[in-house]
Amino acid sequence: MSTETDWVYRVEEPHGSEGWRPYGDRPERWQGIVTTDDPDEDAEYVAALVVTDLVSEWDSRGAEQKHVRVIVWQHGEGAGPEDAAFTVEIQPDIDGE
Repeated sequence: MSTETDWVYRVEEPHGSEGWRPYGDRPERWQGIVTTDDPDEDAEYVAALVVTDLVSEWDSRGAEQKHVRVIVWQHGEGAGPEDAAFTVEIQPDIDGE
């Protein structure tokens, strides 16, 4: 019995009254599939991997933290966060601390 699970993720950024749009200049870079074979590596684990990658990229470019959300679905991409297995939103520190 296989324990592999495909987790589909997408990173989005707010776009005013239009809602959310794919993140960055290369949105294909911030969507994809992570396959896990450990039951402890769930949707929250996959979101943490993506957030770690985002923060590493921001740090390497000297960029400030962005306002984004990471959406993770099990098996296939859904319509939005309402049918996701896990969603996390990251907001920059408005106090600059």
